[in-house]
Amino acid sequence: MDKQENKQPEKDKGLLNKSIIHEIEQSYLDYAMSVIIARALPDARDGLKPVHRRVLYAMWETGLKSNTKYRKSAAVVGEVLKSYHPHGDMAVYDTMVGMAQWFKMNHTLIDGQGNFGSMDGDPPAAQRYTEARLTRISEEMLADIEKETVDFTANYDNTLTEPTVLPAKIPNLLLNGTVGIAVGMATNIPPHNLSELCDAIIKLIDNPEMPIEELMEYIQGPDFPTGGTIHGIEGIKNAFATGRGKIIVRGEAEVIEEKKKVSIIISSVPFQVNKADLISKIANLVKEKKLEGITDIRDESDRTKSIRIVIELKASAYPKKVLNRLYDITPLQSAFHINILALVDRIQPRVLNLRACLNEFIKHRKEVVKRRTKFDLIKTKERTHILEGLKKALDHIDEIITLIKKSQSREDAQQKLRSKYLFSKAQANAILDTRLAALAALERQRIEDELKEKLELIKELKSILSDEIKLAGIIKDELNRIKQKYGRSRKTKILKQEIDSFQVEDLIPNETVVVTLTQGNYIKRVGIDAYHKQGRGGKGIIGITPKEKDQVIQMEIANTHDTVFFFTDQGKVFSSKVFEIPPSSRQSRGHAIVNQIQISPEEKVTAMLVIPKEEDITGRYFLMSTKNGIVKRTAVGAYKNIRKSGLIAIKLRDKDKLEFIQTSSGDDYIIMVTKNGKGILYCETDIRPMGRSASGVVGMKLKEGDNVISMSVFSQESEKKSKYELITILENGYGKRTEIIKKFPIQRRSGYGVIASKSTQKTGKVVSAIITNDINKDLVIASKNGQIIRIPIKSAKSLGRDTQGVRLMKLGENDKVASVGEVFSKTEDDTQSLQKNISGKNNDIKKIEKPEIEINYYDNRK
Repeated sequence: MDKQENKQPEKDKGLLNKSIIHEIEQSYLDYAMSVIIARALPDARDGLKPVHRRVLYAMWETGLKSNTKYRKSAAVVGEVLKSYHPHGDMAVYDTMVGMAQWFKMNHTLIDGQGNFGSMDGDPPAAQRYTEARLTRISEEMLADIEKETVDFTANYDNTLTEPTVLPAKIPNLLLNGTVGIAVGMATNIPPHNLSELCDAIIKLIDNPEMPIEELMEYIQGPDFPTGGTIHGIEGIKNAFATGRGKIIVRGEAEVIEEKKKVSIIISSVPFQVNKADLISKIANLVKEKKLEGITDIRDESDRTKSIRIVIELKASAYPKKVLNRLYDITPLQSAFHINILALVDRIQPRVLNLRACLNEFIKHRKEVVKRRTKFDLIKTKERTHILEGLKKALDHIDEIITLIKKSQSREDAQQKLRSKYLFSKAQANAILDTRLAALAALERQRIEDELKEKLELIKELKSILSDEIKLAGIIKDELNRIKQKYGRSRKTKILKQEIDSFQVEDLIPNETVVVTLTQGNYIKRVGIDAYHKQGRGGKGIIGITPKEKDQVIQMEIANTHDTVFFFTDQGKVFSSKVFEIPPSSRQSRGHAIVNQIQISPEEKVTAMLVIPKEEDITGRYFLMSTKNGIVKRTAVGAYKNIRKSGLIAIKLRDKDKLEFIQTSSGDDYIIMVTKNGKGILYCETDIRPMGRSASGVVGMKLKEGDNVISMSVFSQESEKKSKYELITILENGYGKRTEIIKKFPIQRRSGYGVIASKSTQKTGKVVSAIITNDINKDLVIASKNGQIIRIPIKSAKSLGRDTQGVRLMKLGENDKVASVGEVFSKTEDDTQSLQKNISGKNNDIKKIEKPEIEINYYDNRK
């Protein structure tokens, strides 16, 4: 007694000295394994988690098969909770709902009646309102379970047994896929096509070492119940080869033109995307003006599996551009991260490649077929034994009848039969249970035929167990039957072309446009065909309706694929594609530029520079000038990666503004003109190259009250081939042409220059000075009040420096010239040159005179 009392304190002391760290580690490990095995991860053999398996087995046991009446979901949930799954009822009901939703599974395992939710995220009705039963294909998951084909284990209270895995004639792991989050690991398996899986498994049975590349000839990739399109096969290859990969899925959409209305019709959405959330996201982006060109969104989907979302577009919108934007910033394009993690041998989590997945299923099916065959063999042998006894009894029927009649009891008769005729106990009981009708001749023949049949079956069953080829043949026959019965065509398309290879420019026609910038920082682009050519001295047409006290400060002729750089008065630079500038009508004032680039509220864009898409900028420079005559030269490559918030282009001095920007070769001529008519010509080599943050050097000295209104650059080599002229336009509509090299002396930078144009009260100040070496081009002149005229350059007379020029545009009262641009002429003689300059390819635009760009675009929208 004393020894026991002494031992007890030592035992307690040992418990107290146990490491708390070790205890926590062990407890957490036990919890983690419980989550992994009993809750979160599917079995590689039947592709089911325990709760899914328990629901299906409970429905099977209660007789809720596909040919029976529906039964309340609450009854099923109660049966599962009572017998197999002692957890919350909502966990079981949610599992049932998931197996009944067509948009989550390729082949639903539960046939639900009532509201089982929708792909809009609508919740299912309460379990007391819905009804359910098994589907035909789920019966294939449970077929032969009564033949001891799988192991059973005790349920939670040891009152019943439940299967550890289902026989599963279908490869459910890949067929319906699954999602699960365990402790420290997760699985995300996409659904696949049943017909493709069956074909691949059949081929893999014949060649167990078949390379994954060959398996991919049969299984193209995931096949989602909601359809969609997978772009690129690299992600599929990685997933099939390693068990992990990323695929890009897009909803299917097409551009439809009906009754002069253009719409985008979305007919499918990516897997696991909430349709209602997608529509809401698009609507919010339109409201926030992050998505342009959309006028209306409607959901015309029906209550079946048909999806139809209609997005109506503005007449000026580019449908393919809007669609590409939808893919870019909405869930209409989504990434699916594949992680094929499943339990192997019930307890081992493993990442499986495609071949391993299929081999686990094949191994499982071989085991099931073997156990089924053994079960059938035992049952057949038992029946054969009975039939042999009956046959023997019929051979001695009269003697046996007499023996039974003279017996005192059933036990006595059984004992006499066993001792006299050597019947087994089972045979003796069968003889005693035989009805008198079995003595008829036909019944005797039936027993003999059945015995013969059973003997043949025993022979066949034994051959299956001893011959692996026959065993494999049975599995293949079953798969072919499954394919014929349940197989269907793919819903998800697979394109080999990767998403990254698509460019927005590929969806936008490369057309010539006029980009207009106002002093109030409104910008727009309008097709060049909106401005018709007129004669010199006309009034022009309405080109823009600016806000009060706003005026046009710059116009650029560009192609939609070109890049436009915006330079601000604070010395920063931003960039954008021309097609990203919202299109507008000829009369509208455009859109605020703050919606285009991220400038601060007090910042203003003072200059635009368009660089054609095909222009080689290697060795080129940005040549900048401020209104006070400061110039700077910096390599274009220094501005290669411009952030959304812009980059510093030049460090400005006090009260100065960056206003002019050109590109140069490093050895060009530079000509600067002021508003009072002064001009200076010097070589670019006078300006050394500088970094982005440099402040520049003096390019032209100015007298008080004067400022630079233009800076132009031209090549010395091209000057030798074709003489450059300076076109000066004055604010009252006067202008002229002046030969540059012949009339202007070449000076050093930092001079006051010479007279470039005579400025008087009649003509007003110089507004713009541009250079040209092609008088077949046209001038586009815009006034402050929004009038625009387009005239041939040759209509401006060639005059000397100290002249005022001729009237080019007739202005209204209190109106002044605001800006000037040049554009190629549209005469038949210049059509070929025009085509080349617009697109770089003579076959891109057939006839510029006819505004057929939109028509051509829609005709080629595929």
